[in-house]
Amino acid sequence: MKLLGISGSLRAASNNTGLLRAAIELAPAGVEILIHDIGDIPLYNGDENGGEGKQPVGVLRLKEAIADSDAVLLAVPEYNYSLSGVMKNMIDWVSVPPPSTPLNDKPVALMGAGGMSGTMRAQFHLRQILVHSNALVLNKPELYVSRAWEKFDKQGNLTDEATRDLVRGLVEGLARWTNRLRGAA
Repeated sequence: MKLLGISGSLRAASNNTGLLRAAIELAPAGVEILIHDIGDIPLYNGDENGGEGKQPVGVLRLKEAIADSDAVLLAVPEYNYSLSGVMKNMIDWVSVPPPSTPLNDKPVALMGAGGMSGTMRAQFHLRQILVHSNALVLNKPELYVSRAWEKFDKQGNLTDEATRDLVRGLVEGLARWTNRLRGAA
């Protein structure tokens, strides 16, 4: 099974990107996770959405990566009680045709590391946004890493064993969810 990991943070030592790296380490046998960097996605501009193959190259690469994956794992930072602008921008680009809207019927799981409430508000907002894309968001398990400064090192690597177990459980849950949806198709 091929999962695509996307972090909504562009920081080099991002804890949210660190969650994705931990997910790669903790993925069960048969599950591969590739991280896709969204740093080259320009700000959404409908004038640049000019037909098949006429979108920015970074957008086309992202759409292809999502389409080629079995499921998507989103690491959601929380900025000002919501998701980051770069994550919302990415969703805006991949939710409009042409050539495709690759999140349609795609299994998706959310996780995030942040302050006292983890990234609960951001993930709630993202769930609302993903309704438009018809993404199939995993309801449980949920993963909100609170007090992230205590659970990651300065390079953004997850060091807390209890949180590592939660990441493992989320990846396993996404794999089960994806297999369940495949069987229903």
